[in-house]
Amino acid sequence: MTSFDLSAIDTPALVLDEARMRANIRRLAEKLAPLDVVPRPHLKTAKSVEVARQLLAGGNGPATVSTLREAEYFAAAGVRDILYAVGIAPGKLARVKALRDAGCDLAIVLDSAEQARAVADAAAHMRDTFPTLIEIDCDGHRSGLRPDDPRLVEVGRILHDGGVELRGVMTHAGDSYGAVGDEALAAFAEQERMAVVNAARMLRDAGLPCPVVSVGSSPTAHFARNLDGVTEVRAGVYVFFDLVMAGIGVCELDDIAISVLATVIGHQRDKGRVIVDAGWMALSRDRGTASQRVDQGYGVVCDEAGSPLPDLLVTGANQEHGIVELRPGSGAPLPELPVGTRLRILPNHACATAAQFDEYHVLSADRPGEVLRWERMRGW
Repeated sequence: MTSFDLSAIDTPALVLDEARMRANIRRLAEKLAPLDVVPRPHLKTAKSVEVARQLLAGGNGPATVSTLREAEYFAAAGVRDILYAVGIAPGKLARVKALRDAGCDLAIVLDSAEQARAVADAAAHMRDTFPTLIEIDCDGHRSGLRPDDPRLVEVGRILHDGGVELRGVMTHAGDSYGAVGDEALAAFAEQERMAVVNAARMLRDAGLPCPVVSVGSSPTAHFARNLDGVTEVRAGVYVFFDLVMAGIGVCELDDIAISVLATVIGHQRDKGRVIVDAGWMALSRDRGTASQRVDQGYGVVCDEAGSPLPDLLVTGANQEHGIVELRPGSGAPLPELPVGTRLRILPNHACATAAQFDEYHVLSADRPGEVLRWERMRGW
């Protein structure tokens, strides 16, 4: 194992293992290559130009973002093909227009006639076509129109007749995060595929264009067996992975590329507790594994080299304090962890944990033993 000197880094800090990240990126690229689809990676997890350069072929897209701040940040770095994959608020169209005027092919999404009319009105007023995808609800998870909803054609007609470029349909199988195992995940991938393929057919049967048919979640992207009728796949958290993904069988602990570096600052020996300087402000409050078969608390505790310590979890978190204990029912001994010991904590949800930090401390894949610093952006 290559040794990295993390001793000079103030804690808590966000650590990124570049070699693991590259392996994760390569794994999905190899999975999708024979399925005849275009990857459109979601940059919401990484929020980093340095990561985007390794994710995007040619560095300029296609890409997906979840905030206009992300779109502005990545467009400034040369990404020219971006999907803003959150339902559009009419008040944000001026920022969309500014990005498009600057040379970024930025597309938006919506799922209602009300939004469609607002976009059509703005298109006429601002003299732009505002490329738009209609969001499809494939699993009742969140937003979107059901693929058999007659309002789908109504929305498409408002856009098309209103001078807006109806670019296609998109969906996100968010409920796939609750599926466990190969067969369940493959079934979700097929459910996701059929929803947008049927929605695209409805639009085309009504004489409306639908060139883009877009699906996307990390679980379904890895377990899809057939993507006939789909043109592109969006996924994001796979770049780093996390404990939720490990809990449903998408990855192993050794695939998780980010961790929070923390320092032991105290003990409650009578309670079998170790206190670290990474609380929920560093780890986030995300308890995504609490509903899984194995509850990982606020994160799995590793040694400074990144190897998990047997049955050791962050079981509680205050703002700046993390409480480290053995997993309930464990027979493992509590390791001796003197004050000053450095530990690394694997996150439940990579997006939520990374969002707490302004930079990555990168364990370089090309420069053995060297720790680099990469900027990451925040905000909306």
